[in-house]
Amino acid sequence: MKRSIFNEDHEAFRATIREFIAKKVKPHFEQWERDNLTDREVFRKLGALGVMGFGIPEEYGGTGDISYKYQVIISEECAQAAVALGHYGVSTGIVLPYLLNLANEEQKQRWFPGIASGDIMLCVAMTEPGTGSDLAGIRTNAKLSEDGKHYILNGAKTFITGARNSELCVVAARTSPATAEDRRAGLSLLVVPTDSEGFAFGRKLEKIGLRSSDTNEISFTDVKVPVENLLGAEGKGFSYLGHNLARERLQIGAVAAANATAAIQFAKEYTQQRTVFGKPVALFQNTKFVLAECAAEVEALQALVDKAIELEDAHELTPADAAKVKLFGTEVAGRVIDKCLQLHGGYGYMLEYPIARLYADTRVNRIYGGTSEVMKTIIAKDMGL
Repeated sequence: MKRSIFNEDHEAFRATIREFIAKKVKPHFEQWERDNLTDREVFRKLGALGVMGFGIPEEYGGTGDISYKYQVIISEECAQAAVALGHYGVSTGIVLPYLLNLANEEQKQRWFPGIASGDIMLCVAMTEPGTGSDLAGIRTNAKLSEDGKHYILNGAKTFITGARNSELCVVAARTSPATAEDRRAGLSLLVVPTDSEGFAFGRKLEKIGLRSSDTNEISFTDVKVPVENLLGAEGKGFSYLGHNLARERLQIGAVAAANATAAIQFAKEYTQQRTVFGKPVALFQNTKFVLAECAAEVEALQALVDKAIELEDAHELTPADAAKVKLFGTEVAGRVIDKCLQLHGGYGYMLEYPIARLYADTRVNRIYGGTSEVMKTIIAKDMGL
């Protein structure tokens, strides 16, 4: 089915991104996968291209208010090229909106120009070793110093995407105790430079997929965070996190759709070229049926994602909407990519074929940003159940 959400400007942008990926990313991607770390310089190149400052006002070097569709195009082109841009999507699509929505004028002047240029990358630290989807259970704490000029930050976080390639980390910390009536009370967001004294990197975690992006344990030992780095109001962190999670979940769903679409194309090309029993695998009825059912599922997913993108641009995407996109998108992508790998036979398990990386990369989509089970809970609650 013909998609209707993109215009000529979007397609011109798509061509620019496709060329950038072919020249600046594809030749180096296998090395980034081996290193478990994307070359930091590529983000500055993206900054020069103008895609690091989506939403940042033009006076700070950004693009101004711009459609989320441009970020979707980048995800789609990466999927088609079987590459990834490290934690670009996390920094620009997930963490930057916190600053766009909450930063005061002084903070904007201090951070936005560097973010737009690619000199400042962002990560977010929510998950803790004993706290996954239950953000109300956060134990990392930040107490005001006696002179009131700093928060003293202590605690530990895990599964932090892109921390080693980031200059600023948005940390969810408890600035006052939770109450018996409200476990969510007392959480605040602090913007912490990753080169702060007492900010320490633990293990760089070894993942089965998404290997070009670093994922880390980090800890804070008496880190002095200037009070000027408080993002938004003290004690309102939980509501801020809940509001921005809708964008994060939309992004995960959009990436799932892009990856599933790419998987079908990879399987179609492979089965047309691979010969078994004297004829191309694509000519067997089973192959045709599998690819047909995959195509139908992904078209349904794409329609849902495109509707959600339009809602996001209109500032009307609800948490329940985003949960539906993430739940359906990641479950469909998991099924489709598995079937497409099966059509590759043994070669589908070999990393020289892009379907193998897609298979490994996609599994985590049903976990991070809130598990599928959490998405079901959000949807059910929205239904009044």
